[in-house]
Amino acid sequence: MTVLRTPDDCFKNLSGFSFQPHYAETEDEDLGLLRIHYLDEGPADGPVVLCLHGEPTWCYLYRKMIPIFTQAGCRVLAPDLVGFGRSDKPAGRTDYTYRRHVRWMAGWISSLGLRNITLLGQDWGGLIGLRLVAENPDWFARFSLSNTALPTGDHAVSEAFHRWRKFSQEDPAFDTGFIVNLFGRGGLTEEEIQAYRAPFPSDEYKAGARQFPVLVPTEPDNPASEDNRRAWKSLMQWEKPVLMCFSDADPIMQGADKPILKLVPGTRGQPHITLKGRHFIQEEDGENWAKAVVDWMQAGSPDQ
Repeated sequence: MTVLRTPDDCFKNLSGFSFQPHYAETEDEDLGLLRIHYLDEGPADGPVVLCLHGEPTWCYLYRKMIPIFTQAGCRVLAPDLVGFGRSDKPAGRTDYTYRRHVRWMAGWISSLGLRNITLLGQDWGGLIGLRLVAENPDWFARFSLSNTALPTGDHAVSEAFHRWRKFSQEDPAFDTGFIVNLFGRGGLTEEEIQAYRAPFPSDEYKAGARQFPVLVPTEPDNPASEDNRRAWKSLMQWEKPVLMCFSDADPIMQGADKPILKLVPGTRGQPHITLKGRHFIQEEDGENWAKAVVDWMQAGSPDQ
């Protein structure tokens, strides 16, 4: 089995991104040790904010939000999922499964000893993050979601998602910078587009990015469906705070907040907001998401 690592030179002089890299290892029973890259900003003893990105982005996505959290005294951790950013990239598409992604992130959290976590999850950051919360509830104090879901395949997903998945499997270039710009309002600079291309210097590095869309459970017998059903049972008992910050113009995840608002007790009575933007809300209205989370944390914990 081959594991690739994007050369450091690919990440030089990135626009608006001066954060220092950090690395930890997680063990995979088949692939061995995998190196995970993450950002670790703010005071070491501050309340932990964990920012999980999705497809096909990396921790660069949170660059506008991190300073707002650190200025509020938070310790911000933003990892690159395995297969993305500066993290290791198994070269085989079958190396990637939903369950493995959850285990890889759980192993990384365990290696750092993180607790009392405030989770932010968007896109696959929510699909993975919600599983982490459900399977390890004692690790988390609260979570906030934007433009994500926890599908089981028991309900139809949007036609927009099906179009996206078809594109992801058939487009020969799979230009990650173009994709992030496309799913926003087309407002990224050329330097920002290049930053989203940086982790993937050639197609062989894109196995994880290509595989993610086909891992989403869209049928009841998907390999991940039963795990997600168990996660829902746990989340339906979750009474710690949940803040929903979905956007107003995401064609893929529109309405995906409704089951969470209906079924997760921790959503009740919380100051949910609607953000302005499309799918990658961190680019278009991330500062307001961060500010909402800071206010919410401080209102619930006067000592923070």
